[in-house]
Amino acid sequence: MKLIVQIPCLNEQHTITQVIQSIPRQIPGIDVVEVLIIDDGSTDDTIAVAQAAGADHIISNTINKGLAYSFHNGIETCLRLGADVIVNTDGDNQYHSGDIPKLVAPILAQQADIVIGDRGGMDNPHFSWFKRCLQVLGSTVIRKATGLNITDAVSGFRALSRDTAQQINIVSDFSYTIEMLVQASAKRLSVVSVPIRTHSKTRESRLFRTIPQFIQMSVSSLFRIYVMYRPLRAFLALGLTAMVIGTLPILRFLFLYFSGDGDGHIQSLVIGGTLVLMGVITILVGVVADLINFNRKLMEKLLRRVEKLDEQLHHPSKVHPQPDKPSLSVVPKKGDSP
Repeated sequence: MKLIVQIPCLNEQHTITQVIQSIPRQIPGIDVVEVLIIDDGSTDDTIAVAQAAGADHIISNTINKGLAYSFHNGIETCLRLGADVIVNTDGDNQYHSGDIPKLVAPILAQQADIVIGDRGGMDNPHFSWFKRCLQVLGSTVIRKATGLNITDAVSGFRALSRDTAQQINIVSDFSYTIEMLVQASAKRLSVVSVPIRTHSKTRESRLFRTIPQFIQMSVSSLFRIYVMYRPLRAFLALGLTAMVIGTLPILRFLFLYFSGDGDGHIQSLVIGGTLVLMGVITILVGVVADLINFNRKLMEKLLRRVEKLDEQLHHPSKVHPQPDKPSLSVVPKKGDSP
């Protein structure tokens, strides 16, 4: 059983050593623990420091491509390296690496497909009061939208099984956290939360500049991903809302018309009819989007079958490298000599 801990990094030379060296290399139920660094175009010495700290694998983006891209790139690399379980953590040392065994335990016991580290919500001493409230409120909204019993939706400290990693396809440009949960809900994957510890903040977030920007981008991402994976439900809700609102001025027109005062309120009929028509068109768009979603599911199933066949051909016994002889693969950044 092979576990790979992947760490997306951007200019983390001051904290990456502590993160790597605090990762437990002996975990019950795990034979091999390896560390993968995904360098997102760092301009400091992150790669050299990570290599010296004991990273087993390092891949590097030629330029900064964002957290979501780096996460997905890391997942694909972990699968190629033969990972049975994948843990994602941050390079700023926010999460306590000693809790990795708690993250992987439900997966090893086949009780969960994805495990999310819960940072404690209102009880986290390292968060400001406003951030605590925002985390709890946001997680509640996402929990209601997805139907998953999660308490910290945007926590980046999470573990997933190999089979689950093969099903998750991140397409967002902002962050992977919300999209993964929406996909997990749509694909009926089991998601559980476990309490984890955190460290004091070492730097400001590089994912967003201000809290309002974070809220705007999170809501936008949630809406887009939700529409992608639940199109009929989303468009049906919008269409029915428009039809209900449009029915009100139509009823007003009818009441006034049969009361003998309808000639001067034809605008109510026009506005109401327009809204009802828009509602019908929206629902039809939802039906078409649902058919497209169904076709995407068929393509994903076909792709998974092809991947499984390829795995059986090239990795029939899934032979892992010996833990005392880790392979270090460094992809040079653009401009470096080979």
